[in-house]
Amino acid sequence: MSRLPLPHAGACGARGGLALVVALGAALACRTEPSGRAAPSASAAAFSAARVEVRETAMGTKVHVIAYTTPALDSAGVERAIGVALAEVRRLEKLLSEWDPASEISRANLAAGAPVAVGPETWAVLEKGLWAGRVSEGTFDVTFETMSDLWRFGSAADRDPKPPSAEAVAKRRGLVDYRLVVLDATARTVTVPAGRRVGLGGIAKGYIVDRGAAELRRAGVAAFLFQAGGDLYGAGRKPDGTAWVSGIQDPRGPSDRFFAVIDLEDHAFSTAGDYARSFVHEGRRYHHILDPRTGFPATASRSVTVWAPDALTADALDDAIFILGTEKGLALAESVDGVGCVIVDAKNTVHVSRRLEGRVRLLGAPSDSP
Repeated sequence: MSRLPLPHAGACGARGGLALVVALGAALACRTEPSGRAAPSASAAAFSAARVEVRETAMGTKVHVIAYTTPALDSAGVERAIGVALAEVRRLEKLLSEWDPASEISRANLAAGAPVAVGPETWAVLEKGLWAGRVSEGTFDVTFETMSDLWRFGSAADRDPKPPSAEAVAKRRGLVDYRLVVLDATARTVTVPAGRRVGLGGIAKGYIVDRGAAELRRAGVAAFLFQAGGDLYGAGRKPDGTAWVSGIQDPRGPSDRFFAVIDLEDHAFSTAGDYARSFVHEGRRYHHILDPRTGFPATASRSVTVWAPDALTADALDDAIFILGTEKGLALAESVDGVGCVIVDAKNTVHVSRRLEGRVRLLGAPSDSP
């Protein structure tokens, strides 16, 4: 693990477009391209790849896809492939959202205490969610949805939000325990424990990003970036031979300010931050990343970015690492193959796990405020 040094005077600062998207601006002026790449063949040089970009809204967030044509797939073909991928996003949202009363997860919650048959998609996400609970000392817990009516953030927040009472939190927290969820592999059923609810909001977007990426690959798209909110996957390299570059948002700065960038090549990236859905009450920040051990917002971190081979794994671990804090969070990242993380702790110090040393470039210190 290392703490990132600040850039020397005259280095590029954090500028550019939206946070957590490909950093196509002044930040890229800082990068040094790798040497030793073979020169393209005459046939490859004759082909000029075109960029195709689509933006939509799904899963309560912005979905952004950038892809490049290939000699075998023109712009119209890439657009069709993106359309198929986005249709898959919408289909999975209907299965996995606890906000949709007709979803499989909502049916399981409604029948709490009894087994409910679910499809392979819901099963896969629940199985990964329970795995995340086991490897994280229970700091990722799919039954935390049981407390959803006590804490309201984002579009569900009250006009004048206030934290619930400690008594109400303590009473409800006793119901939270992912170990009580039963998955029957033979019957492919899930049993939500009686009196509880399961929510997949902390993990489903990663799975959906992976499935969207799989649809693009199936269609023959080789180089693309698929993003849904803070979850994204970068496949291949851009036509100029460079990797996709994504920014890590400054947790106390404007939404378009990065404090660091990271390369993505056939890897995923997910960020959890205390700034995304939050409110300040009596001088204290309350946010949506809740610690199952206390029932209140976690306090060890300001943001955590996880780099992983797939978006589901990245999404499953970012909240847990955020809650665990620096020492245990770095250890968790190092314990999972292909995973690294960047942590901005509660004191605004940046920590980088060993697997990401040399892959992350600091553009400036994160802003410091409560």
